[in-house]
Amino acid sequence: MAAEFKTYFQSAIGLIEVVSNEEAIKALYFIDDETQIEPINQASEPNILQECLTQLEDYFNGRRTDFALKLEPDGTAFQKAVWRELLNIPYGQTASYLDIARLVGNTQAVRAVGAANGQNKISIIIPCHRVIGSNGKLTGYGGGLWRKAWLLQHEGFLNTQLALL
Repeated sequence: MAAEFKTYFQSAIGLIEVVSNEEAIKALYFIDDETQIEPINQASEPNILQECLTQLEDYFNGRRTDFALKLEPDGTAFQKAVWRELLNIPYGQTASYLDIARLVGNTQAVRAVGAANGQNKISIIIPCHRVIGSNGKLTGYGGGLWRKAWLLQHEGFLNTQLALL
C-alpha cells in the first residue's frame, strides 16, 4: 500500500482535510469535529498536497473555477464513471441526478447515481455539490446542505427556484 499524506485547509465553510499519496489527491473531507483531526507526523509533504492547498485557496478567493490536480479516488467502476461525469459539470452550473444517470448510460440508475454522488471522496474538486434534484431543489450533501448552498452561491449559481429541502 502506498504511503498516504494529509494536511488541513481552513476554508470559509470550515476545516477541510486533504489526503494524498505521492502523486495524487485521494480524499477531501470537511471536518466538523476538530477532535477528529489527526496529528500530522510526516517528514516531507508531497508537492501534490501543497498544490491542492494553493488551488483551494484560489477557489475560495474567487480566482479559480477549475482544478488541475491528479485525482485517484477509491471506488467501484460505476462510482468512478459517475465522478468522471461530475467533473464535466461547469463551474456555476448544475445537473440533476437524472442528467448524470443519462450520461452514464442508464436512466434507471438515478438512485445509484445519488448513492455514488454521496460516496464521492473528493468533494469540491469533484463537484458533487453541483448535482441537484430534478425539481431544482438541493438534496443530500455529505458536508451539509448549508455548505452545498454556499458553494453554489460562491460559484454564481443564483436561481430563485433553488430551495432547500
